[in-house]
Amino acid sequence: MNRKYMAALLAATLALPAAVAHADNQPSPRIIVMGEGQATVAPDLALLSLSVMREAKTAREALDANNDAMAAVIAAMKAANIAERDLQTSGIQISPRYNFTNKPDGTQTAELIGYQVTNTLAVRVRDVAKTGEVLDKAVSLGVNQGGGITFTNDNPSKTITEARKLAVADAIDKAKVLAEAAGVSLGRVVEITDQSYAPPPMPIEAKAFDRAAGAAAPVQAGENAYRVQVNVTFEMKN
Repeated sequence: MNRKYMAALLAATLALPAAVAHADNQPSPRIIVMGEGQATVAPDLALLSLSVMREAKTAREALDANNDAMAAVIAAMKAANIAERDLQTSGIQISPRYNFTNKPDGTQTAELIGYQVTNTLAVRVRDVAKTGEVLDKAVSLGVNQGGGITFTNDNPSKTITEARKLAVADAIDKAKVLAEAAGVSLGRVVEITDQSYAPPPMPIEAKAFDRAAGAAAPVQAGENAYRVQVNVTFEMKN
């Protein structure tokens, strides 16, 4: 046996395991589908943004007037059983106010006429049924800006889990239809990835600043929908 023949035989012997290994590493045919699931739940948390704005000739006078009004609002919130942890100042702004006069040469003159102070309070109302009552009380005590209401859920994990199960079931149903239409059998699940997302909480803009004391503002909480998308990869069998 000459050397060339021996070298060719050795090369073929070494290449055979590699070819077999390469064939073994080839993925089996697969079906990839996306499933969607949605579950709804009534909100159990209302988020309010309440602002007190006061104006005066000096910044000190405007701030003092604002402090008095906001202190009354905070006291009312606590009297309505809103916990300290659910009250948070989200911003205080002090702004000068000017009166602008146009001059014949096209320029302007600015006369300082006073100061405006705005204090914004973020409130979490855990008894959603009292949202309108809390809002009306705040308005009657000096809140004259803001009033936005957002309904959300403190812990939506159970609802998201339900949506996730529905999404996987939807993916399985879709894969079965595809496999049957293609004349193949559905194999085991190879991979699942999920893309859970919650909806933006439902915002409501309350228009109650000119209301006289009386019945609470009518507020409807509705329900929140939580949606999940999953990508599921199945093996495909002939």
